[in-house]
Amino acid sequence: MLRLLSALCLIGLATSLNAASPELDALRPSAVIVDENGQAGATDWQLTRVRVDSQEYRSSWIEGYCSRQSVAAGESLDIMVSTDPPQPYRIEIFRMGYYGGRGARLMTTIGPLEGSAQEVPQPGEKDLHECRWTSSATLTIPNDWVSGVYLGRLTTLPGPDAPYWQSYVVFIVRDDRPADILFQCSDNTWQAYNQWPSHYSVYTHPQGNQGPWADVSFDRPYGREAQFMAVVNDPLTVGAGEFLPLEFPLAYWLEEHGYDVTYCANSDMVTPERGLKCKSFISVGHDEYWDIRQFESVQKMRDAGVDLLFLSGNTLCWVTPLRAGFDGRPNRIMFRGGPYGAENDYAVGRERDHGPFPFRGPDEGLLMGARNIEPVNGGGDWVITRPDHWIFDGTGVKAGDSIPGLIGWEYHGDPPEIPGLEIVAGGTAWQGGDNPQQWMATIYPGPKGNFVFNASTIFWAQGMSSPPGHTLPWSHWSRPHGPDERVQRITANLLRRAIAE
Repeated sequence: MLRLLSALCLIGLATSLNAASPELDALRPSAVIVDENGQAGATDWQLTRVRVDSQEYRSSWIEGYCSRQSVAAGESLDIMVSTDPPQPYRIEIFRMGYYGGRGARLMTTIGPLEGSAQEVPQPGEKDLHECRWTSSATLTIPNDWVSGVYLGRLTTLPGPDAPYWQSYVVFIVRDDRPADILFQCSDNTWQAYNQWPSHYSVYTHPQGNQGPWADVSFDRPYGREAQFMAVVNDPLTVGAGEFLPLEFPLAYWLEEHGYDVTYCANSDMVTPERGLKCKSFISVGHDEYWDIRQFESVQKMRDAGVDLLFLSGNTLCWVTPLRAGFDGRPNRIMFRGGPYGAENDYAVGRERDHGPFPFRGPDEGLLMGARNIEPVNGGGDWVITRPDHWIFDGTGVKAGDSIPGLIGWEYHGDPPEIPGLEIVAGGTAWQGGDNPQQWMATIYPGPKGNFVFNASTIFWAQGMSSPPGHTLPWSHWSRPHGPDERVQRITANLLRRAIAE
């Protein structure tokens, strides 16, 4: 009975989002997502006791990583764990979603297992830290596990003289079914900023923080607060990349309302086949680092009629070649290969100031409808300029109305000349109180009646929901305010149009 009531509640919420647009078909909530979120949610899935080292990058007491960024049902995933000092531990696997407001569901528990300290690798060429840890557990994904973002909570088992400590591992379960929405996690960017074990990311090489000098590997744990500038004092993120602060609020809202959503990693988009089976594609949060094959795939999706929603900022900034790891597993090592932007001033300036680079990517604005600009970071309000546009149906907004703090900490501007492109919002972002820059949110028609929307902010998901385990980010003396009915309604309008096409 509880499961039936939960499903009916989800259907009612999804239907209510469509009441203001009778000319469009009501959304049909996905049975997959409704049924999954009708399962009992976990009352205990967050990290309770977290300890990081003096440099605040890692939790050597217990930490781990997964052998693949994403995995399909029936496939196996190795989980590598280190405990120093050696202690027994367990792994609890949770799927992240709505689940009646609890935010996660316990899928399985592994252990207790005997822990051991695994070796921290010495820096390799281009400061590469590539762990070659022994597998601690092998997980074969059951056929009934629904696509989503999964967190593995690692917990040492306390003894008389050993308090327990915790951290996460993170992986994505993908599928191949046709779906209304493809949610691309920004895990390339999580890894680019990951400083594990001690100040080693693509930003920390002695030759400079914006050049092609450093390689980073997915074969290492995620440290604390990989994007340290935006998430302040948030121990909940240890080992989870940046999913919880920057992406979970959108996933939680989509699943709350029963949208037909499926999930993938950045590396799953190196070919277009997955996206071509979906009606719409979402880039979320901070989606800065794209392999050129991702760009080409999403371009093919747009040209085939898939709607693109860039609910993100600083997106498609750097060409990020992915290559195999030490044992041949694909897409495990990456580096900053060069700027997107073709011959635009922003890309030319990056080459001049931080190169030479081996690659120069195409003009990202011709795909997204707006470009990366300099300065790219700051904060401000999201100001409406075209209140008569259909994306604002049912919001009641007027020209000049603003959504406080929604711009940040990086954004887009300088829209290219694309037939039919409209600037629906725009204004000023500030680095503190200085150095203003003009950002712009845009929408343009695709070639087959589809559309491309660019919200022009990393913080868009902050306006969607505030799930358990989520902490509002802030940066440059600016912060979003959390859930906003206008942001929710705009997103629902976009998805309604995308799903109805």
